Amino acid sequence: MTRPDVGGLLALYDVQLRAHLPDHLPDGVRVEHDGPLLRFTGLGGSGFVGYRDLAGLTGDELDVLIARQVRVFAERVEPFEWKLHGHDQPVDLAARLVAHGFVPEDLETVVIAPVAEIAGDVRAPDGVTVREVTERRDLERIGAAEEAIWHDGRQAWLADSLDAERSVDPDAIAIVAAEAGGEVVCAGWVRFESGTDFATLWGGGTLPGWRGRGIYHAVVARRANLAAARGFRYLQVDASSDSRPILERLGFVAVTTTTPYVWTPPTDPS
Repeated sequence: MTRPDVGGLLALYDVQLRAHLPDHLPDGVRVEHDGPLLRFTGLGGSGFVGYRDLAGLTGDELDVLIARQVRVFAERVEPFEWKLHGHDQPVDLAARLVAHGFVPEDLETVVIAPVAEIAGDVRAPDGVTVREVTERRDLERIGAAEEAIWHDGRQAWLADSLDAERSVDPDAIAIVAAEAGGEVVCAGWVRFESGTDFATLWGGGTLPGWRGRGIYHAVVARRANLAAARGFRYLQVDASSDSRPILERLGFVAVTTTTPYVWTPPTDPS
């Protein structure tokens, strides 16, 4: 097996994905440039900031940039996420985010694999069907399954979000569900990042009683086949601690880590 060029994959990820903008955005979603940042607002009542790098900003200048993002979302009374990568500079960025009121969530690992190594037979266990879905009722069933898995109250908007993405650009996203006995037991979606070599995988949670049967693998393979059919070279995933070992066994390699730092408006706006 050829040894993967981790450094080359990381560079490609930084250049092509980290400041990538979709060709079309759902109604209500707005993107603004603020120095090196891209600021997304209107994402189902929350927001996000992304960047390729911080253009060498440090110290007070960086604090001003962070404070400005907090001020924008405080005025909107919306939470937002600053996704911090393990190789981001400066090294004290995490501490500065915390000082501005951000709270880190669980560490994830950015993993990448060639599409050709992951695409292939979709081997679901007996009684499980893996298919692409487009209907609103299926999206609602996926949202219900995600809520049953995570119990965090944040999945209620998922059907609306996926539906809005499909409506504005149906060629940019495909949604895959694994079903058994009329129940969605696992689901994931793939975004086809236009103008890049990457298709990115999201979701993939599996109901507890159905884990360990190869269903997640089948949902990954189905999405890889969709990416292969469209000519994409690589798959990328922000992998949780649960999914990373599975993905690495399939051929994905870790290139960096990422931690969502989340700022939430205070209960008392004053």
